[in-house]
Amino acid sequence: MAESEIDVIRALLNSKPRPVGWPERRKRLDEVGSVWPVADDVKLETADIDGVEGEWSIVPGSDASRILMFFHGGGYCSGSILSHRRLVTEAGRAARVRTLAIGYRLAPEHPFPAAYDDALTAWRFLRNQDIPAAHIAIGGDSAGAGLSVALINQLRDANEELPACAWLISPWTDLTMSGSTFATKDAVDPIIHKEYLNELADAYLPAAMDRKDPRISPIYSNLRSFPPVLIQVGSAETLLDDATRFASAAGAADVPVTLEIWPHMIHAWHLWNAQLESSRRALTSAGAFIRKNLSMH
Repeated sequence: MAESEIDVIRALLNSKPRPVGWPERRKRLDEVGSVWPVADDVKLETADIDGVEGEWSIVPGSDASRILMFFHGGGYCSGSILSHRRLVTEAGRAARVRTLAIGYRLAPEHPFPAAYDDALTAWRFLRNQDIPAAHIAIGGDSAGAGLSVALINQLRDANEELPACAWLISPWTDLTMSGSTFATKDAVDPIIHKEYLNELADAYLPAAMDRKDPRISPIYSNLRSFPPVLIQVGSAETLLDDATRFASAAGAADVPVTLEIWPHMIHAWHLWNAQLESSRRALTSAGAFIRKNLSMH
């Protein structure tokens, strides 16, 4: 069943070649990501997060005092609140919390550290509203997952309170692209290939920057004192090794870490939850993880 459903998504993704220019790529991701609209019972509200674009969402029955702050994927160069709206709002439903999606600045117009700085701005925005750190979960997919880890590292190094937990979907944790599955999964991954990621990294990073800098490649960071982490990754991803090596590094640092590898699933398959049962089950699992760590009863 999972294989036949994912084939429909593969067909959608392969229906057009990847566009060349950044504006065209952003438009394509917004189009593909918003093929299925948000559910009718979702209440959306635009937020100005001290100059950073944001969007609140909540569904009836959710706890408005608990927050999932989410950073979208797109290789730091594309992706948006729109492209990930269905994913974020359904994650909020599964966790029974309010969500805050962050529209951080994108490269190449805004290279590193723009997104990194915007992530901290978003965290400060929440904390300045007297929302306890223990009531906030941080999540992200792909580059957004890397940004989530970078933010937590930044907070820990500043001796600040940390979020209750982190939820990482198909995380891009190594911008040196040293993972073994770039080769072994290249033929089955319909989206992410090494050459493409190198292009994204070149657009995001200043030329002289060391790609092992832990602010951009969390696989090389010190993960001590990290909150509990849930990592969800598909078996058909070139980024599988980025996830498994990160889970191992977190575990070695005594971090409570859960790694879920979903058979046949592709990069950030949660985006297709309107169509894909495995997406909905992954969101259910993530929702239970978030509720448990936000001390919701």
